[in-house]
Amino acid sequence: MPNRTLRQVVEGQAVITASADTSVRDAAITMARHKVGAIMVVDHNGRLTGLFTERDVLNRIVAKRLDPDTTPLSEVMTSQLQTASPDKPLAHALHMMFEGGFRHVPVVDGGRPVGMVSARNALGLEICAFEKELQERDHIAEIL
Repeated sequence: MPNRTLRQVVEGQAVITASADTSVRDAAITMARHKVGAIMVVDHNGRLTGLFTERDVLNRIVAKRLDPDTTPLSEVMTSQLQTASPDKPLAHALHMMFEGGFRHVPVVDGGRPVGMVSARNALGLEICAFEKELQERDHIAEIL
């Protein structure tokens, strides 16, 4: 397991954010432009208030037939977030993702996002095994 800190993992990373009143379509366009799977939602002081992911587009917008042009992120974002501080090791964030069944951990310093760790960008090729394990977990949960 890599011993890098989260600060090292997100170093030089562009912090992609949007406000809570941003439309889902505009957020999706921003995510596509930056080639990221999630966007951090911040308040007017730059403090993290939520997270909106590509899975949210599928499950909270498309599946529920909501209009992405008129639906603000505030209505569909995850606001009860698990975050990590930059001094934590990468293994900490990976453990959070595994235990929580999610794929993104915002890295926050003093309430403000400094980067995002995703399973994919954290481990590169090693992610294949991790994603397979998450899929197996989801499959088992569906059976139960």
